[in-house]
Amino acid sequence: MKAIFVIAIIILIFIVIFQIARTSEFISTLRGEEKTRKQSNKINAYLLLAFMILGLVAAWYCNKILYPKTLLHIESASEEGKHIDLLLWINIILTGIVFIITHILLFWFAYKYREQDNKKAYYFPHDSRLELLWTTVPAVVLTVLIVFGLKFWFKITGDPPKNALVVEITGKQFAWEVRYPGKDGVLGKKNFKLFNQPAGNNLGVDFEDPESWDDIHVAEMHLPVGRPVKLVINSMDVVHDVGLAAFRMKMDAVPGIPTTMWFTPIHTTEEMRKMTGNPNYLYEISCDQMCGNGHFSMRGIIVVESEADYNAWLAKQTPEYYSLFPDKNPNNKPAVVAPATDSSKTSTPIAAVLPAKP
Repeated sequence: MKAIFVIAIIILIFIVIFQIARTSEFISTLRGEEKTRKQSNKINAYLLLAFMILGLVAAWYCNKILYPKTLLHIESASEEGKHIDLLLWINIILTGIVFIITHILLFWFAYKYREQDNKKAYYFPHDSRLELLWTTVPAVVLTVLIVFGLKFWFKITGDPPKNALVVEITGKQFAWEVRYPGKDGVLGKKNFKLFNQPAGNNLGVDFEDPESWDDIHVAEMHLPVGRPVKLVINSMDVVHDVGLAAFRMKMDAVPGIPTTMWFTPIHTTEEMRKMTGNPNYLYEISCDQMCGNGHFSMRGIIVVESEADYNAWLAKQTPEYYSLFPDKNPNNKPAVVAPATDSSKTSTPIAAVLPAKP
């Protein structure tokens, strides 16, 4: 019943609009089409001028209200993200200037060059200088922006500094899995055919590779502040995207094709809580690629802490190899007990310890 009522209202609105249009035609016929047209042009010219002023004020007001809710009012949490912010601000300023100028000209021209009895329209079909101007200038500006963007892109996707921490992150519907290399600093091999073999091997790690024996598998990522971090990104099912908004980083996670990027955290989680005024602030890993009906819930956590706190956390973790094969863990082996000896053969005679008679 409700749907029928809504449809009836829509039909009624169309009928009213149609009747208003018909009435306007009759009025213009009675008053004269030319006079009506000139009056309509004059009214529209003033309306467009008012719309320009109100539109610019509204754009400024919306920016004033919504800007504090964006990430731009808080500096990037990574050193490399500062360069991305710089490129973003350059783009915003350039496009903002062009937006304001073009829209002022658009509505001002509609007002200034409205139809008037004492003015005659000037028509010209082509102007080579104007064509050259509005083609060359945007092309040069965009080329410069693209060159700087590609230069930085190649940097964060290239080789990181030698002291970089390597962390593997794998996306699956709908969660993130994190793996750290052990003391050898090398991640063990993986094979998708080994998924859940043995049970619990969710990443398909090849435990016949000795380099995998000390790898650590966790759900929450911990990073030391001030140290470069290289992310090795994988996907187990569909295309995901590692989104690190606070660090101004993102990279696709593609099944069968590992991708990489690196960045340097510069603020700990505690520092960001003070900067944002939010005592519950957390660095988030979002999925920035629609990946299924649970896409909205695909969220991970990053804890950025001091080097000492990071090392203390890492020392508490147990390699996944020992979790899946407890019998291989040297800490779980029973302690060796010395064999019992015959006390009659090893004990000292009582006479030897008693004092001599006087």
